[in-house]
Amino acid sequence: MTAGAVTADGRARVLADGNQLPMLGLGVWQVPSGPECVNAVRWALESGYRHIDTAQAYGNEESVGTALRESGLPREHVFITTKFYPGNDDPVAEAGHSLRRLGVDQVDLYLVHWPQGGATWAWPGMERVRELGLARSVGVSNFSARELDEVIAAGTIAPAVNQVQFSAPEYRRKLLDACTQRNIALEAYSPLGTGQHLSSTTVKRVAQRVGRTPAQVLLRWCLQHDVPVISKSTHRERIGANAQIFDFALSAEDMAELDALDRTHGTDRALESTWW
Repeated sequence: MTAGAVTADGRARVLADGNQLPMLGLGVWQVPSGPECVNAVRWALESGYRHIDTAQAYGNEESVGTALRESGLPREHVFITTKFYPGNDDPVAEAGHSLRRLGVDQVDLYLVHWPQGGATWAWPGMERVRELGLARSVGVSNFSARELDEVIAAGTIAPAVNQVQFSAPEYRRKLLDACTQRNIALEAYSPLGTGQHLSSTTVKRVAQRVGRTPAQVLLRWCLQHDVPVISKSTHRERIGANAQIFDFALSAEDMAELDALDRTHGTDRALESTWW
């Protein structure tokens, strides 16, 4: 399949390096290490998720690894993402620590978590991580269109993925277009606005019209923009419900109503204000 294409079953996106990124993942940001994280990941895998997204900064890689082993699923059936914490100075060494905590020989995707200290300094190390086989794909997170261009100009390979805050109210059209033009998969985090977007009158109206939950509508909106999505929950029922997004479609009218919720003015920036 060609890079950028979504697989025929709608469940994965083909990356520029040929690897396939599942369209739905469970994120474990702000989930404490221990039983709560282990259970969330285990429930997600039982519900059909095949992508788990963690990070060095989350402090719960060991719990993700525990849940993966307890699931009994073959390693090659689960796509694992972790992220380099740019407060440290060596992406290669930190990748090794992540692999030990996760209990795996390789992650599927390794991202620079945010462009602290500039967009390009960590990228040679990220490329080295891929060369060494510690990660199948490498990419970035929270990078603007300009920062992506800096990385592309400085490196020998482009990031395969740019994971950013992306949702109907944060519909960063120019950033999505920039990623598409550069053959970089934009991946959405916080598609539900940490729950805040669920109370939108428009979202609730569309959900009622299609007979789905507001969360399912917001996740489906991402999929219909060919954007893989990371959903976070620690509640078993919600984790299961959020996986039920491949058996319905939003109409052109539904999509237009949701598109119109954008409050970023279609920006090419990854965030309105940075924390680093």
